[in-house]
Amino acid sequence: MIDRSKVERGGFILMLVLVTVALVLVVANFLTALLWAALAALMFDWLNQRLLERWPGRRSLAAGMTLLIITFAVILPAMLIGTMVVEQAAGVFTQIQSGQINFALYFQQVHDALPTRVQDMLANAGLGTFELAQNRIAESLSNSASMITQRALTIGANAAAFVLAFGVGLYVTFFLLKDGHILGPTIIRALPLEHSVATRMVERFVAAVRATLKGSVVVALVQGMLGAITFAIVGLPAALLWGAIMAIAALLPAIGPAIVWGPVAIYLFATGAIWQGAVVIASGVIVIGLADNILRPMLVGRDTGIPDWLVLVTTLGGIELMGLSGIVIGPVVGALFITAWQILTEQRLVPKAPEAG
Repeated sequence: MIDRSKVERGGFILMLVLVTVALVLVVANFLTALLWAALAALMFDWLNQRLLERWPGRRSLAAGMTLLIITFAVILPAMLIGTMVVEQAAGVFTQIQSGQINFALYFQQVHDALPTRVQDMLANAGLGTFELAQNRIAESLSNSASMITQRALTIGANAAAFVLAFGVGLYVTFFLLKDGHILGPTIIRALPLEHSVATRMVERFVAAVRATLKGSVVVALVQGMLGAITFAIVGLPAALLWGAIMAIAALLPAIGPAIVWGPVAIYLFATGAIWQGAVVIASGVIVIGLADNILRPMLVGRDTGIPDWLVLVTTLGGIELMGLSGIVIGPVVGALFITAWQILTEQRLVPKAPEAG
C-alpha cells in the first residue's frame, strides 16, 4: 500500500522546486541587481544599526538614511569614475586604430634597451623574431581596449534597462536594511539543514562576503587609486584607465598590481625617463605594496580561512562565470565549500551513541 504522507511530501517538495525555479526565471533579468542589493545590505548593516541607536524603533528612517549615504558616498562616485574610465578606454582604442599609440614600437624600444646578452637569450629561446611577440601583445591590448569600448556602447544602448535594474537594486536594498532582522532568522529556519549547521553556514557566508568586499575589493580600489595618481604624476596618458586595470589585478593574490606598474617602469627606463621610472618603482614598492599589508588587517580584522590559491582560482572562475559579480561570489563559494567539508569532517569524528540493547 502506498504511503500517502510520503507521496504528499514528495509532491510538496516537487512543487517547491518548481515554484522556486519559476521565480528565478521571472526575476532572471534582475538577479545581478538583487545580488548587489543583498551585498550592500550586508556591508552597511553596521551603519543602519548605528542610525537605529540614534532613532530607536524608526527602521524606515534609518534604512532610508543608510541608503542615502550609500548613494552619495559610494554609488555616485563609482559611476563618475566608471564613466571617466570608459571615456579613457575609448580614447586609447581610437588612438590605437589611428596609429597614434603603437604598442609594437613601445615593445621594440624596450627590447632594444635590453643588454645584448639578454637579447641573445631571447633569441635562443625562440623570441628572436620579436616582431611576432610584438604583434601578439599589441593585438591582445587592442582587443582588450575594443572589448571595453564595446561593453561601454552596450551599456549605453541598454541605458533604460540599466536604470530600471539600478532602481530595483536600491528599492530592494532599502527593504533588506529595514527588515533584515526578520529575514535573517527566517532564512536560517527555512534551510533544510540542522539548525546549528544552517547557522554556521549563514555566519560563514556573511563573514566571507564582508571579508571579500572589505579585505579585497576596498584594498584593490585603494591600490588602483594610488596607481592612477602615480601614473598621472609621471605623465602617463590614460592614468585612470591603467589605475582601474591595476585595481582588477590587485584582486588576484598571485598576480597583484605589480603586473601593471612593473612593465610601466621597465618601459620608462628603456625610453630614458629615468626619474619617472624611479617614481613608479618607489610608489609600487613602498606605497602601493604596503597598502595591502596595512589596510587588509585593519579592514578584515581576522583570517578568513581561505587559502590564497583558492581565492585566486575562485575569483578567476567567478569572473568567467558571472562577470563583475564573480569577484565576490567566487571566494564566497570557496569559503562555503571549506566550511561544509569542515562540518562533515567534524560530524564524522563525533562518536555515535550506542544503540539500546
